[in-house]
Amino acid sequence: MAPTSSFPIINMELLGGEQRPAAMEMLRDACENWGFFQTLNHGISTELMDEVERMTKHHYKRVREQRFLEFASRALKDGSDAQGVKAENLDWESTFFVRHLPESNIAEIPDLDDEYRAVMKRFAGELEKLAERLLDLLCENLGLEKGYVTQAFRGPSGAPTFGTKVSSYPPCPRPDLVNGLRAHTDAGGIILLFQDAQVGGLQLLKDGEWVDVPPMRHSVVVNLGDQLEVITNGRYKSVMHRVVAQPDGNRMSIASFYNPAATRSSSRRRRW
Repeated sequence: MAPTSSFPIINMELLGGEQRPAAMEMLRDACENWGFFQTLNHGISTELMDEVERMTKHHYKRVREQRFLEFASRALKDGSDAQGVKAENLDWESTFFVRHLPESNIAEIPDLDDEYRAVMKRFAGELEKLAERLLDLLCENLGLEKGYVTQAFRGPSGAPTFGTKVSSYPPCPRPDLVNGLRAHTDAGGIILLFQDAQVGGLQLLKDGEWVDVPPMRHSVVVNLGDQLEVITNGRYKSVMHRVVAQPDGNRMSIASFYNPAATRSSSRRRRW
């Protein structure tokens, strides 16, 4: 396992002062050599983040935990799920998806109480602003006009494809048998992750080694998707990453995907 001491952490407060050139250089290096970075002082209030975390964990406990335990019991006992998919090809996660743009479906998702819906809607609005701010910073480092990538993502429809995957990774008694989330790259644009500050497990592949993404309270982890790698002609990297199942703790993961607008030909293939 590679050390995490050098994992890039961008303090966004520094972008407004004398240390801006150094912060922008760190951001450039993160995009070109890591494909991941962690942001602090990103403008989303800690109070809102705490409320999102509290409600998300409560929702899992109230609605999804029993269903997951039934799935987990079958997978571990029989070595496969009810459809016959082998344990090594399963992900040890409980997940639901929310679409924000171009049209929200949060009102249609069952089992969410009204307070949780309202908080998630506020959080999505803050993440959308942060995603666009980050894209402008990436444009600056690339020598592009401000708003260039955001406008490209909005396309003719005027709205990106923006949605959130809310996941819980419960304790796994057999992390040797099943993955938390199998290794993959993200197909879209820029991904903003609010992850558990206590329970780790997220790793990225760098220079042939798996590197832990360190949990950090009130941070937002950012990674770049395949579309950004294509748009930048490979200068910015979309890298393989995974979640390793943990024997202790229930890991929360709220990953929001700010992607290019779906075309008619691609809309059927996208989750959002």
